[in-house]
Amino acid sequence: MTAKKLLDELNQVKLAIELIELGARLQVLESEVSLNRGRLVRLYKEVAGKSPPKGMLPFSTDWFMTWQPNVHSSFFYNIYVRLHQEQGLERLPAFIKAYRLYQEHIQMSGEEEVLALTRAWTLLRFFESDMFQLSRCVSCGLNFVNHAHTPDDDYVCGVCQPPSRAGKPLKKTTKKQNEI
Repeated sequence: MTAKKLLDELNQVKLAIELIELGARLQVLESEVSLNRGRLVRLYKEVAGKSPPKGMLPFSTDWFMTWQPNVHSSFFYNIYVRLHQEQGLERLPAFIKAYRLYQEHIQMSGEEEVLALTRAWTLLRFFESDMFQLSRCVSCGLNFVNHAHTPDDDYVCGVCQPPSRAGKPLKKTTKKQNEI
C-alpha cells in the first residue's frame, strides 16, 4: 500500500468512527464511507459496543412536516446551508459540523433532541433529491422545511402559528400522586 492510500483509509476510518459516535446507522456509513460492509460492522461493534441496529431507514417525508420535528429539522438544515453554501465546507464535513452545532444548542437550551443523526442525514438526502425546499415564513422571516413545489407565498411557520395541540405533552400522574 502506498502512503496516500493508507492515509485515505485512515481518514475513512476516522470519519466512520465520528459518524458512529454521533449515532449513525450502518446504512448511513455504507453510503458515506468507502470501507467495506464487514469492516464497518466490526468498527461499529468496537466503537458502539454493540451490533448495528437492523431494519430499514425512515423514508417518510411526513415526519419532517409535523410541528416539533419541522422546527428542529429547519434549525439543523439552516445551519447546514450556512456552513456548506456560505462558508464553503464540503458536504459531509458541513453535515457533521451542523449536526454537532444542533446538538450543542439543544443541550444548552435544555430541550429534548428530536432530530437523530440518521433523520438529519435523511433530511439532507430529501433536499438533494428535490423532495423538500426551504420556505420563508411571512411572519418571522425565517426559513422552514417544506415539501418541494409547494406554493409558499403566504407560508406561516409552526412557531408563529403552532397547531392547537402543540407543546410538550403533560406528564401522566401516578395513582399515588392523585391520592395525596
